[in-house]
Parts: sequence; C-alpha cells; structure tokens
Amino acid sequence: MARQKGIIKLKGTVGDITFYQTADGHMAREKTALDGNRIAIDPAFVRTRENNTEFAEAAKAGKLIRDAVNPLMATAKDRRVVSRLLKLMSKIRTLDATNVRGLRTVGTAIALPSAKTLLKGFNFNDRSHLAAVLLNQYSLNTGTGVISMNALTPANEIDQLTAATHFSIKGGWAKIDFVNKTYELKLSNIVNLALNSAPSNVILTPTALPAGAGTSLYLLQVEYFQLVNGVQYSLKNGAYNALSVIEVI
Repeated sequence: MARQKGIIKLKGTVGDITFYQTADGHMAREKTALDGNRIAIDPAFVRTRENNTEFAEAAKAGKLIRDAVNPLMATAKDRRVVSRLLKLMSKIRTLDATNVRGLRTVGTAIALPSAKTLLKGFNFNDRSHLAAVLLNQYSLNTGTGVISMNALTPANEIDQLTAATHFSIKGGWAKIDFVNKTYELKLSNIVNLALNSAPSNVILTPTALPAGAGTSLYLLQVEYFQLVNGVQYSLKNGAYNALSVIEVI
C-alpha cells in the first residue's frame, strides 16, 4: 500500500494498480493475483481461511456493539471507531481457549474476566476521553444501573471548552448477547447543566432494566452545547463529546 502524492488524485484501477481513498488519504495498491476459489479450497490457504473466518466474527461483534449503543454513539464517536472496535474484538476473540483456531468467537471469550477488562474503559470518541472530560468520582450500582455523582462542580470537574456554555450527562445500560447477536439498551434521564453552575448531585437512572441474557455494558456520556438565543446547539458536531464503557459484567 502506497500513498498518492501530487495535485491529481486518482480513483479506480489502472493496469494492475488500484487507486482509492481512505481516512488516511488517497492510497494505491497492486491488485492481487490470487483467485478467490483457490483461497477457498486450496490446503495451502487453510490459515488464510481461518483468519478470514475469525476476522468476520470480530467484525460482527464490533458492529453488534455499535448497533446496541448507537443512540449514544451517534453524538460521540470518531472516524476510526469502527476499526478500533474491530481491533479490540479481535484481541478479545483470541482469548477464547475453548474453540480451535478458525472457530474462536467473541461470544465465548467475553465470559472471561480478562476479556471484560479489555472492553472496560473503551472510548467511542478517541478525540475526547471520558477520564479527561469528567473529573468527578462517580459511583455505579450494577444491579440497578444507577450512576451517582456527589456535588458535581462543573467549573472544576468538567473540562471547560471555550465555546461551550452547557453540558449534558447521560447514562446507558446495554445487554449484548454476542452468541445470538441480540441486544437491548436502556437509557437514563439526562442532566443538563451550565458549565458555570453551582455544585449539584447528579443521579442517572435507566428507564428500565435491559431484558435478555448476555454481557452488560454500562456507559456514561458527556455532551457539550452552546447556548445561542435561548437554544442549545451541539458543539462542533460532537467532536468534543465523550462516551465510555465504565463497566462490563
């Protein structure tokens, strides 16, 4: 893979070179001479088939998470969240010590404490980490999903952005079944405060408990707004909003 330089950027295929655009810019690569049917049946490519199968499994697991938390992630994500989640799910999948290579799954591995540890703390917006935005020590009741903050002082405990005037805090509890590919998300109430407001206690309570079996992901989001003529507008299209997995059970 090579990066295109110069004024004119190409897209498409010229001879054996394919030109395309990614988040990293305009790229070029040589077309492969391998035939898909050969990869599918040739014993020499058994490792490739195993890798492809497990790659697809990790990709599906990442998409399942994105679908489950989309109501929160829609306003707090970076352009690489898909690839970052894929990388994380691939790492978790390798922890599966039950199934043979090629058949390892995130659904089996996620039951392990080490897998849950890898997922805990994941930030959906790599430009704005929750730990850097919210400095208050919050508590989580994993049985009810309630997130509590005592005497939150925005001036000292919320990252102060120059253009922002207000912020919102919201919680979420997602139950994801990586085996059956199902999920349910329950959101909390939203607490909206001015960045210069007085200290206050914050209680975020889910509307209900998510149903079904699976892995519980507890999430916390901080979203910034700018007040203009009595209306709060999301700041810079969510570039500074933070969303993180604060616990996995």
